Amino acid sequence: MLASNLPTQVSIFEVGARDGLQNETTVSIENKITLIEQLAAAGVNRIEAASFVSPKWVPQMADSGNILRQIKRQQGVVYSALTPNLKGLELALDAGADEVAIFGAASESFSQRNINCSIDESIARFEPVMALAKERHIKVRGYVSCVLGCPYEGEINITEVARVSEILYKMGCYEISLGDTIGVGTPLKARKMVEAVANLVPVEQLALHFHDTYGQALANIQACLETGVSVIDSSVAGLGGCPYAKGASGNLATEDLVYMLHGMGIETGIDLQKLARAGNQISQVLGRTTGSKVAQALTV
Repeated sequence: MLASNLPTQVSIFEVGARDGLQNETTVSIENKITLIEQLAAAGVNRIEAASFVSPKWVPQMADSGNILRQIKRQQGVVYSALTPNLKGLELALDAGADEVAIFGAASESFSQRNINCSIDESIARFEPVMALAKERHIKVRGYVSCVLGCPYEGEINITEVARVSEILYKMGCYEISLGDTIGVGTPLKARKMVEAVANLVPVEQLALHFHDTYGQALANIQACLETGVSVIDSSVAGLGGCPYAKGASGNLATEDLVYMLHGMGIETGIDLQKLARAGNQISQVLGRTTGSKVAQALTV
């Protein structure tokens, strides 16, 4: 019998077209657009489609503006973009992004090595971004990296995770996505972390972004569902590796997540067969087998 405090519905935030593909070899704009449109046709209604970071650092995302302009938008689908600074936000707005996201970290070492500044300095940089987004009535999502471990510092104090999450929430982020960037978390630690953050940020405003580097993502998500969290980030076909663990998988495959949730009686609004086909097609483009175990089983 299912626990009564499990959510009846989960909103899936699909990151494959951005977080996934930016860690893959360069994919043509036509194939990216096809993927995004297939995801929407499968019932995915929140898609991170673009990233307005410097093409010098992330050349895979250099065509983000054209993608947002050229996709055939489906009613009811939110197409979002990652915007690390004011210039990125302006480009995203110009291209027609429905919402944007900023990203911080719960690890000082990760912040320094990833964006060359401290946690507090990174947050200060977001103030003009938040101000313009508010002026333009654009919703902003906040990412917090390294919530269960850091490649440089190891285990992270959950009080720091809660502190950074609260700051982003109070700045105006409507949703805070808690990222296990290197996928080292385990179920009890994941749940304790979410509970600590939920003391400072309403649990309805939290999302989970658990990588599957050590095969723990689904177990971690299941452990956290009873806290009241009902938004989960994932990547179709498991697109995107883990840059801090050579050869390791990174993102959790959306197909595997949807299969588990549906099996628990939790609705997602997503057609699993159509989702698997979208994942299989982009995997063929990349010249490899899908990273989703469910999609592999469905196509045998």
